[in-house]
Amino acid sequence: MKANKIHEMNDQELVNKLNDLKKELFNLRMSHATGQLANPLSLRNCKRDIALVKTVIRERELRISAHKE
Repeated sequence: MKANKIHEMNDQELVNKLNDLKKELFNLRMSHATGQLANPLSLRNCKRDIALVKTVIRERELRISAHKE
């Protein structure tokens, strides 16, 4: 996933995307455990996407708190 797309999302879309990615990661882990995962790199990519979404959410939280002070 491209970082530009994530930065363009609003807060609710980011939360929804994070939930979707966590579900996808769970499914990928289950597939990997049963030996049915075709592309092991998809695990890494999913983890990176989760980290990117969490980073954007945290950046926005810090920006909001900095403006309150």
